[in-house]
Amino acid sequence: MTTPVSLGTSASRGAAVTLVGQGARIALLLAGVVVLARLLSPHDYGLLAMVMAITGIAEVVRDFGLGSAAVQARTLSRGQRTNLFWLSAGIGLALGLLVLATSPLLAAFYDEPLLQGVAAALSVTFVINGVMTQYKADLQRRLKFGWLTGLELGGQVVGLTTAIALAVAGAGFWALVAQQIVQLGSQLVLLLVVCRWLPGRWARDEPVGELVSFGANLVGGQMLAYGANNIDSVVIGSTLGAGPLGLYNRAFQLLVLPLYQINAPITRVALPVLSRLVDDPPRYRQFLLTGQTAMLNLVSAILAFAAAQAPAVVLVALGPRWQETAGLFQVLSIAGFFTMAGYACYWVYLSQGLTKQHLRLSLVTRPLQIALIVAGAQWGLYGVAWAYTVSVVLQWPANLWWLRRVSDAPVGQIWRNGARTVLVYGWALLASAAATRWLVPGTTWAALGVGALALVVALALAALVVPPYRRDLLTVARLRHRLRVPPTDPA
Repeated sequence: MTTPVSLGTSASRGAAVTLVGQGARIALLLAGVVVLARLLSPHDYGLLAMVMAITGIAEVVRDFGLGSAAVQARTLSRGQRTNLFWLSAGIGLALGLLVLATSPLLAAFYDEPLLQGVAAALSVTFVINGVMTQYKADLQRRLKFGWLTGLELGGQVVGLTTAIALAVAGAGFWALVAQQIVQLGSQLVLLLVVCRWLPGRWARDEPVGELVSFGANLVGGQMLAYGANNIDSVVIGSTLGAGPLGLYNRAFQLLVLPLYQINAPITRVALPVLSRLVDDPPRYRQFLLTGQTAMLNLVSAILAFAAAQAPAVVLVALGPRWQETAGLFQVLSIAGFFTMAGYACYWVYLSQGLTKQHLRLSLVTRPLQIALIVAGAQWGLYGVAWAYTVSVVLQWPANLWWLRRVSDAPVGQIWRNGARTVLVYGWALLASAAATRWLVPGTTWAALGVGALALVVALALAALVVPPYRRDLLTVARLRHRLRVPPTDPA
């Protein structure tokens, strides 16, 4: 069993490597957004978003929670790993064939013939992802975060390079399709080289029932979440068309870029470590709250600046024809703060094996979100954006209340961390926006500079007058030290 010292060291190194690597991934993503937005049209992005909104449901089912089940398991034999591989690969193949067979129906639903070819091409991604699931889970379980980050970054480079080359050649939306396929295919090749493992035959004497049960409950909650988070794209695409959906999709992607691109790697480190600390409540609490504090402050600073200076950010990142996305992004950014505040709750559900309890909560909150978005669609793009935001804000207190009932997690401190972040960075956002309100239109770079300075000053004032926020900043500054476990701590 991993000793406290080695676990703490692995966690701190993994967090450092993952965050550095993710910084490179975000930089690459931003570069791709800037370049491709000038080579492709809103209609091109809208076509891909139409397909992804529907086929993404199958992508959630494809994993079936088996990757997280393997990472969270206390012990995992070679035979169980083999069985999970065949389950993941089989589900991926079945879903790929299903998407291929139903691609004509997808095109008919949107009344857009081009979508049949797009869906058919993307069907191969389900097969690739199905094969990769257990390879990635094994690296994550063994805390090999450097390898995971490197191979994903390598695949991203190859995919983006391919997309830019095709876009320059005039391939249009096919450049975005190729990017998805090439990126995943490159990752699979790198995984096979790094892991040097091939599955054997199905091991009949190796039970996987508990792992499948864990995954089934998890995927149930994920499907509800996916449907609720993508109903906006379906509604907009089916009622307003590809062009408006392309605008909304870019605004939403600007939101999820800092959210998911930082949350995903932190969750990757948090899940295997928290799963091993479940039987040691003091260390579990310390790691959970430290991870939450770091994530909240890192993402909130980026999100607050981007929302405050959205017109200038959109102009620089996407170009003048995407200016309509700035207002949409500012509305959605409110949801972003509350989404971040709830991530620590999700870590508790996964690490403590509470996927059934998480599913029960989702059966209440996600249908409500869907109903609000469908109703908000009557008021166009902004109606959808506000409906999505309101639903996310309402989910946060519901999540905390339920977590207190089903776990012994430090819910009070989780709430205080989240509320403090929303208030402090909300204040900084308003200060940054106010500082540039009177600038002459067209002074884009001046707005970005003044806005950034105002944000820093506002946060510095907050640190002076709010001692808990000052402690949060010290926690982030000493992150690697805080994640270490001293040799005197009990095992």
